[in-house]
Amino acid sequence: MPDTTPLAPMTPHTAISAFNYLRAVQADDADAAREFAGAEPRMPELLVDVATRIVVPVTALPGPEAGEPCEDTFALEALGRVFVTSLRIWAQAGPDTAEGIARAVIDFAAQFLTEDHEDVADTLRQLEAVGVGQALDAHPAPTGAHPARLTAVWCARRAVHRGARQSVPPHRTRRAPPGRRAPISHTPLTAV
Repeated sequence: MPDTTPLAPMTPHTAISAFNYLRAVQADDADAAREFAGAEPRMPELLVDVATRIVVPVTALPGPEAGEPCEDTFALEALGRVFVTSLRIWAQAGPDTAEGIARAVIDFAAQFLTEDHEDVADTLRQLEAVGVGQALDAHPAPTGAHPARLTAVWCARRAVHRGARQSVPPHRTRRAPPGRRAPISHTPLTAV
């Protein structure tokens, strides 16, 4: 029986930490990844939380408006549950599992969410924007707080770490052609 307990909303800090780590691993920046993992000892659990918010909506059974699901849809939904459960079990082995879990999440994003002409780094940036946005909605800043540009946090740390300046490419939105998946910006990062 699948776990259908709703996930508690991530805080902006945990969402940023998890995506910083994912993007560092994807960029093969071992020093930055080590720094991010060292700053957050619960990194494997955070990555599983992010993975659940990404995988469940992508593999979930379609709603009643989509018609009767076929065998392939049931298989995809079951595969999503198995994937998330496997990551959850793997995370229990300790902090050293973070890189393997991150690589599994990155591979999922590359295989299921990245178009042929895109780089998985673009997909991760889009997922980060959605995830951090949802975390900010769930945990609004106190009245009078100054807004922060959160997308640049990882790039700024990476630039400082490497001693270079980098610019953050603008967020792109696109529309899916008929019969294709919805853009990532419209994919909720929430579990059932």
